[in-house]
Amino acid sequence: MKNETVDKIQANIEKVIFGKTDEIRYVIAALLANGHVLIEDVPGVGKTYLARSLAVSIGGIFRRIQFTPDLLPTDITGVSIYNQTSKNFEFREGPVFTNILLADELNRATPRTQSALLECMEERQVSYDGIPHTLPPSFFVLATQNPIEQQGVYHLPEAQLDRFMIKITIGYPKHFIEMDILEAQRKRHPIEAIGSVCEMDEIIRIQEAVHEVYVDESLRDYIVSVVEKTRDHPSVLLGGSPRASLALYRMAQAMAFIAGADFVLPDVVKELAKSVMRHRLILKPQAQIGGLTADQVISEILQKTEVPIARVR
Repeated sequence: MKNETVDKIQANIEKVIFGKTDEIRYVIAALLANGHVLIEDVPGVGKTYLARSLAVSIGGIFRRIQFTPDLLPTDITGVSIYNQTSKNFEFREGPVFTNILLADELNRATPRTQSALLECMEERQVSYDGIPHTLPPSFFVLATQNPIEQQGVYHLPEAQLDRFMIKITIGYPKHFIEMDILEAQRKRHPIEAIGSVCEMDEIIRIQEAVHEVYVDESLRDYIVSVVEKTRDHPSVLLGGSPRASLALYRMAQAMAFIAGADFVLPDVVKELAKSVMRHRLILKPQAQIGGLTADQVISEILQKTEVPIARVR
């Protein structure tokens, strides 16, 4: 049975982002699976408004960081400031202390600044002067990067990429959808007309319920086998880590929950494999020169891996 709250969130976002039902569903699933999302796409396709409309829909705090080469780690995490009254240093929280964080053009910041997000994304805390500061519940990063521009950008390190549960693209809308976008914004932007459909407490309860979705042992074995084969593939220099297996497992639970099921089917894992692993694979130089892509490698592995028979609890 489908969860009404999740359906309301998706319907609310679709009032702002037109014609991108699957992409919205993937982002919601990543939120419910306690993950983070990397969107690689050209400017102007709605990445920022997707993050904003999600934050509005769940009644969460939204903050945006525009990553630039001169951005410092403390501009993200926060800094200690001396208080003249108390004669002590006080920690002033940075913009990561939020529910939904839009890390816009993440690859424009230096590797030192990018690394400031590592602890935040994995451990949900900021350590400053040896003292841990816990981030708000359901801390969710939606990062963007432009695939076209090469000047003034820095390659995202593998440790950073591995912390994103999925990597997706939004893509240009179809002709008739773009016509609808023009009409919807004739007077004002649709995001000004939407409101929250739930509270953050409800999101936390749903995240806990997602962990209860049943994944049969044969399907867990299938997930691990698919990820293992990326490490042994002759065209792959660096395959998926155990974190990739866990991300595929959690995303499959979340997608099953959104569909109203209390168990995961193999088709869900197959559907998610590319979005979960495409950014984690590093292909060998000769494979890249030959035009091979990570998606093609994953498709080949899926075709050669025996799919288990679906079993319910």
